[in-house]
Amino acid sequence: MEITNGDFWVLLAMLIYFIVVLTIGFVYAKRSNSSTSEYFIGGRKVGPWLTALSAEASDMSGYLLMGLPGVAYFTGASDAGWTAVGLAIGTYLNWKLVAKRLRLYSVKAGNAITLPGFFSNRFHDRKNIVSTVAALIILVFFCVYVGSCFVTCGKLFNTLFGLDYATMMVLGAIIVFLYTLVGGYLSVVATDFVQGVLMFFALAVVLIGSVAWAGGVENTVAFLQSIPGFLSGTQIAVPVLTDAGAQMTQDSMPVFGDAAEYGILSVVSMLAWGLGYFGMPQVLVRFMGIRSADEVKRSRVIAVTWCVVSLFCAICIGLVGRAVVPVGFGTQSAAENVFIVLSQLMLPSFFCGVVVSGILAASMSSSSSYLLIAGSSVAENIFRGVFKRNATDAQVMIVARITLIVVFLFGIFVAYDENSSIFYVVSYAWAGLGASFGPLTLCCLYWRRTTMQGAVAGMLTGTVTVLVWHNLIAPMGGVFGIYELLPAFILSLLAIVVVSKLTSEPPAAVLDEFDHYMDEDEPLAQVEKGELEQTLV
Repeated sequence: MEITNGDFWVLLAMLIYFIVVLTIGFVYAKRSNSSTSEYFIGGRKVGPWLTALSAEASDMSGYLLMGLPGVAYFTGASDAGWTAVGLAIGTYLNWKLVAKRLRLYSVKAGNAITLPGFFSNRFHDRKNIVSTVAALIILVFFCVYVGSCFVTCGKLFNTLFGLDYATMMVLGAIIVFLYTLVGGYLSVVATDFVQGVLMFFALAVVLIGSVAWAGGVENTVAFLQSIPGFLSGTQIAVPVLTDAGAQMTQDSMPVFGDAAEYGILSVVSMLAWGLGYFGMPQVLVRFMGIRSADEVKRSRVIAVTWCVVSLFCAICIGLVGRAVVPVGFGTQSAAENVFIVLSQLMLPSFFCGVVVSGILAASMSSSSSYLLIAGSSVAENIFRGVFKRNATDAQVMIVARITLIVVFLFGIFVAYDENSSIFYVVSYAWAGLGASFGPLTLCCLYWRRTTMQGAVAGMLTGTVTVLVWHNLIAPMGGVFGIYELLPAFILSLLAIVVVSKLTSEPPAAVLDEFDHYMDEDEPLAQVEKGELEQTLV
């Protein structure tokens, strides 16, 4: 491919971005490799700003800048809008109900440094049955999650430069892998902070520019209102498709049929996305790693503000993009490139490179978190927890890195199909993790009668329900077409309650620990005041 002058400046901006994130990884390498606590959770020394933006950036992945705008572009405001409302509510409730309690309890329960480790320690599970089941579930769904992030990398370079999708997907995956492998949790959190700021900036710039490009707010709204159901919250636009599955066009304009009703079942289905937050390991581990439980409230304000503004901008970009490029994308998968195309249309080359690096930021921050959590879960909770209890920190980190390689390769396999929809790949993994761990997290923190047997039953019920519902029940349509996270979450919660009631009450030591875990914030062991002051805030 011949590189034009414009392409050169875009590539230069993105190269500078790559150098920055890789440098951060190497800077933190020595510190992160000093122990498993440092490598997996940053020694619980991360300040509120880094905790907040890292939690949100790692959570939002490529679907914030590509998946969500793609849905809004193709079918209008309803699907994307109600999903965003659910995510915003879920973000607030997770920070409000879970963050402080999990920070305190994870220290009280044997100073757990991974989510599976916390689950096992919570029940004094000496055989590590709970943590092993949790680690295996994380491994399965994070392979899918990592794949969705690699899809983002491939689509970005393919759209920008016409480069081969598969080649660029693999290249992006390798860069993510390298800085996660070298730097550990602190490098991931620090780069997440940079990436969170960049994502926020990119969304704001592209939204403002696209509205101006479309002729202002009034002209944009008038055009979108001409599409049946496009801006409605109770209807959904219906693109007319050709036999090949692409949207029909007529006189250089998209063809839509009559709007379809967007009923209460659909609204509830999209709002259910918010339930997933209670079980997202990449978010929950940020709660465990914050410097002090007293700083959670400040982090919550930062995180919720970032989330709400970013989601609003992402949806508006998709909607306005339909006015700017009415027939540019024939499928929802193709429409996920609308953010990239708008950036190319409106911005000078170097500035475009800076903005589209926000897509890489979203993808890289998320996939690095998924890789690290998968590695820590297998190494700490299966290798050291089951097979070699006297394993040294060095041996555990070797196993973690081997796991990173396995997940990395499987993620590439998942991402190899360039027609994959980022939104729907993410929705599958989100449901699996949310239903498997969300009910259990809430019960661990709020219900003292929860038993180890109930915990295992809840996790397995959530996982199996998501797999069965998504693949066998949802295709039946009608009421069964509801997002699989909702029924799976409910059934998982019921399984925990029923099995816990049917099994013996937890031991006295477990109950006593539960009764007192909120008494006070545990001091940070072996952390000097000077070291705390050197930690990024």
